[in-house]
Amino acid sequence: MTQVCLVGADDVDLRYELLSRETARAALATYDLHEPFANTVAVDTVSLGAAVSLLNDLNWYLVRFADRALVREPSISTSEWLSRDLAERVRDGDVPPEETDIYLQVYGLDGDDLVEPMYATRVDGRIPEYDLRDVDDTLVVRVTEDEFR
Repeated sequence: MTQVCLVGADDVDLRYELLSRETARAALATYDLHEPFANTVAVDTVSLGAAVSLLNDLNWYLVRFADRALVREPSISTSEWLSRDLAERVRDGDVPPEETDIYLQVYGLDGDDLVEPMYATRVDGRIPEYDLRDVDDTLVVRVTEDEFR
């Protein structure tokens, strides 16, 4: 299963905003919603293509109410996420899955809150330690070169 996680903007209740609008509610109706982190909405889809399609269906709402959309495709990584842009490029065949692990945003997890990302590249297969503040854990998101800049 490919997981999609929508991260709400700081000033909105993402779940409320999505479910209070008929079109977004209809797009999400067939999914079991869960909240892996604070102010997020996550669903499991059948494939990377279905995940990207769902994000495209929700685009109007994502632009207004979300900070970011993440996709976790187990055939690429079971622990790291892809940015929406990178997921689209993999789906379209523009980026081979094995070349997605170069550019990273490493988010700190403070409890269940995602805090500011540290931009990093892998060095000898390793990710530098998150050093922006003390956190409980980290979440790694693979991004495109453009998103990294």
